[in-house]
Amino acid sequence: MVFFLLLVIAAIVLGVIGVLAHGLLYLLFIAIVVFVGALVHLAVRWRRSGRGRVR
Repeated sequence: MVFFLLLVIAAIVLGVIGVLAHGLLYLLFIAIVVFVGALVHLAVRWRRSGRGRVR
C-alpha cells in the first residue's frame, strides 16, 4: 500500500508541475501514466490477496 501511495503522490506532484510550468506539459502525461500504473498495481495486489480468502 505504501508503494501505491508513493506512486499517487509522485503522479500528483508531476501533474501539478506539468500544468503550472510553461513548456513542461510532458510531465502531465508522465503523471497520467504513473497514476494509471499505480491503479494497475493496486488492482493486481487486490486480486491476488482476494484469491486465497474465498472459500
